[in-house]
Amino acid sequence: MPSQKQSIGDYGEQLAQNYLEKQQYVILTTKWHCQYGELDIVAKKEDMLVFVEVKARRGQAIQQAFAAITHSKRKKLIASAHLFLDDYGQEVLDWRIDVIGIAIRHNEPPLIEHVEDALDW
Repeated sequence: MPSQKQSIGDYGEQLAQNYLEKQQYVILTTKWHCQYGELDIVAKKEDMLVFVEVKARRGQAIQQAFAAITHSKRKKLIASAHLFLDDYGQEVLDWRIDVIGIAIRHNEPPLIEHVEDALDW
């Protein structure tokens, strides 16, 4: 569970980062800001650059976290990814946007679900 000073969002992002590292992703940066918002995690796995949006919610159901990815949020994620690619000269790499949904449950381990290439839902 998050500490009193740590928000659910920050706790979820730390859980997601730990999860990705265990899955052999290399974390390049976190909380990357631009005019469109924030990219929670930018990682690399093999030759794929991966932008990861993390949504964490209290409760038993992970669907609440995924429901927070609105049409507007999708547009902002894509625009942010393009800015990152422009700023860092990564346009030659294959890339995708993933979403990690996390349910923070009372007295139970969190549920974590990773959807790769999530904007093709």
